[in-house]
Amino acid sequence: RGKVESEVSELVDDLRKMMMPYTALNLQDDPKNRKLTLSVYAKHLAMPMGVSHVLAFSQREDRVQLRLGRIPEGPTMSFRVERFSLAKHVRAIQRRPYNSGTGQQLFAHPPIVVTNNFGDAVNNSSAPGGATATTPSPPHIKLMRISFQNMFPAINVATVKLAECRRVVLFQYHPENELVEIRHYAIKATPVGVNKKVRRLVQTKIPNLRRLDDIADYITGTTETGDVAPSASTTASASASGAVSDSEAEDETSHVVLSQKYAGRGNNQQQKSALKLMELGPRLALRLIKVERGLGGGDVMYHALVQKTPEEARALKARKEREAQLKTQRRQTQEQNVERKRKAKEEKLERKRQRKEAREEEAMAELRKGTVVSPLPHDDDDDGNVNDKPKKGERRQR
Repeated sequence: RGKVESEVSELVDDLRKMMMPYTALNLQDDPKNRKLTLSVYAKHLAMPMGVSHVLAFSQREDRVQLRLGRIPEGPTMSFRVERFSLAKHVRAIQRRPYNSGTGQQLFAHPPIVVTNNFGDAVNNSSAPGGATATTPSPPHIKLMRISFQNMFPAINVATVKLAECRRVVLFQYHPENELVEIRHYAIKATPVGVNKKVRRLVQTKIPNLRRLDDIADYITGTTETGDVAPSASTTASASASGAVSDSEAEDETSHVVLSQKYAGRGNNQQQKSALKLMELGPRLALRLIKVERGLGGGDVMYHALVQKTPEEARALKARKEREAQLKTQRRQTQEQNVERKRKAKEEKLERKRQRKEAREEEAMAELRKGTVVSPLPHDDDDDGNVNDKPKKGERRQR
């Protein structure tokens, strides 16, 4: 909303892509609508399209703000964007970026939402014996978790297909600095339990074997006589720069048995595969500043920078209510004045029309009697007085 830098516009595009397929990916906002309030914008533009949440970015000097509101009743949460990275920046620092191809299958289904550190279990070091004490989370923390989860459709574990779970969106809350980190990942499955060279034969194209006598020489790296195969060194370098990432650890905790066929060659049903997350971007670090009731126009339920006593909060609420009532009264008075002026204008035009009809009927009656009527045109003013003065440039006929 308003004028922002080009990087913020690209961030909006990346967030729309992250929320695919249920998002307005190619929405072109009219600049005239950017001056509307969030409630008016949601009522006239978002609700007809079936939108459940609206995210509005704005920029003031060197600060970028994000407002997240639920349509139509709110609440509205205001965040300060402490830092962010675009998807292209994330790909630039990766050694082997995730190749999604056209991306139609990867973004054809909504991602899995994971929220961390938003729960009620908090580690309390003051508890006897170093036990973990359960302390209720503040209401604004719970509200953030619920809002982030409701931004994406719920997944039915009983009916979901494994091939539809291709992406993960992570919301991580850090209590020490009160920041919310947002990450976007793609899920990659790799068959395990086989040689890397055999895996490459299964997942990718067949390598160049023209210098080998048998495919076993490529897999073992040696010939039948025990010598090193001619392409062993080339194969080793290709293995170092292949599709398998060096960050992939042989961690058995990431090994799962697939209940259904998954995306990727070799990931068949009942096949043991290793799951890995490949970051897609963007990255965001948000700080919650304010929570308002309604869509940006209600009373403040939480503020991170301003703390008020209950008496001050009640006085502020009463003052806001008086201001709202006064504003409503002024609006009603203005509407009444406009309606009164409109009716007066209509009555004036009606009286003028009736006088005109009366003159026409009188003239027709005199014509029927054979009386000569003066051809001089005349007009009457708004009070009904006849104005028979000659117009400019005309002479009165005698």
